[in-house]
Amino acid sequence: MENAYFYALTVLAAAFGVGIATIGPGIGQGIATGKAVEGIARQPEATGKIMVPFILGLAIMETLVLYALAVSLILLFANPFASIFTAVAH
Repeated sequence: MENAYFYALTVLAAAFGVGIATIGPGIGQGIATGKAVEGIARQPEATGKIMVPFILGLAIMETLVLYALAVSLILLFANPFASIFTAVAH
């Protein structure tokens, strides 16, 4: 029964971690997109100079979410703590 609690808490931690990790980059991407559109609206001839750093910044923000997803998948499918907690339960 203790194993069920461990795995249930692992699933909750993975879901909570990905949920929290997406809030920051989501807000940052929204702000960056708004500022890029404002800059392009002010100076349409500078579109190329604005878009390259904009897309690079979005890619860097998105890597934070992918790192959180990777950690969550590790917790779900290759949990390094499973052997410790399941051994204690027996």
